[in-house]
Amino acid sequence: MKTLRILVVEDEYGMRLAIARALRNYSLRLPDVEDEIGFTIDQAEGAEQALAMINEHSPDLLLLDYKLPGMSGLDLLGKLSSRQVDMLTIMITAYASIETAVTATKRGAFDFLAKPFTPVELKETIYKATKHLVFIREAHKLSEEKRKVRFQFITVLAHEMKAPLAALDGYLQIMKERAAGDKPEVYDHMVERCLTRVMGMRKMIADLLDLTCIESGERNRELAEVDVREVAQAAIDTVMPEAMQRSISIALDASAQVCMQADRSEIEIIMNNLVTNAVKYNRDGGSVDVRLRADDGKVTVSVRDTGIGMAREEAERLFKDFVRIKNEKTRNILGSGLGLSTVKKIALLYGGEVTVESEPDAGSTFTVTLNTITSEEETAVKNAAA
Repeated sequence: MKTLRILVVEDEYGMRLAIARALRNYSLRLPDVEDEIGFTIDQAEGAEQALAMINEHSPDLLLLDYKLPGMSGLDLLGKLSSRQVDMLTIMITAYASIETAVTATKRGAFDFLAKPFTPVELKETIYKATKHLVFIREAHKLSEEKRKVRFQFITVLAHEMKAPLAALDGYLQIMKERAAGDKPEVYDHMVERCLTRVMGMRKMIADLLDLTCIESGERNRELAEVDVREVAQAAIDTVMPEAMQRSISIALDASAQVCMQADRSEIEIIMNNLVTNAVKYNRDGGSVDVRLRADDGKVTVSVRDTGIGMAREEAERLFKDFVRIKNEKTRNILGSGLGLSTVKKIALLYGGEVTVESEPDAGSTFTVTLNTITSEEETAVKNAAA
């Protein structure tokens, strides 16, 4: 149970006791909040005592009487408002004029409780204040987490872009100064290396755009019947020139059609990533087997290669953003570290999953399971995009 602290500032002993008794065993549940919320009650008989208690340990909710001996409730509220204390104040008053309400609101009061009030009215007011406080804090927490994630994302992106930019800069400086001599073939090699680096950065930008569009939910999904076999064959055709250069065979095992309700571009992202990786991380003379199955409203895509493989601890990190397996075998293989994390996010959109089985020097098998979208889900997606 999550516990919030309430400070009751009231000069009438009987009123303080009645409030404490009414809230002693009171707990509540809020929508979308897992934990039950309970309360501890502290008491102060004057504003000066309350200020000292707040300075020592700020409460979550402040039940503050308007009329107090010495410093008034409004005066205390004014002192607290200038310090931006993280709590909500509920004014207790038997003198609820419009002028009092305006002044109290300007100084930060959240709500009012007019004397005399019943335990039910007290609990209703506490419920409303608690709901507001918890949701505000959750919003602040999410905002802070978003700021941290954005910082981490930019830091990783800058790190990933630093190496190819440094390589480009180095090659261009050599060519500008003609520092490699007069042989054209030497400079041709440098140009090829620059183009490779540019291609890698272009791939990273494309993967990044795919990832952010999917995560933001702002991409319009166009759902229709998609033949996954056709998409897989197109992905194979795209990577075939590289596979032929390295004598890598690619086989597609599927029935005449493997159809599902889906967004075609999302299926293309999955197939292009899996097939491209299977060739890129394969050994010369190896093989790639692409297998498609449709059964009971699900489509399963399995891509097996005979490549370099990976250890179990490496495989466990594979589907996170910007994660690439870096070792001696992958040192010269370019990649963004975003492709497989995007595949996972797309699989989740279809209520599916992506898994990998791998063994070092023996190869890897990636399996993606997708639930075909029902007509009701298709209608919901189209309405959301409209």
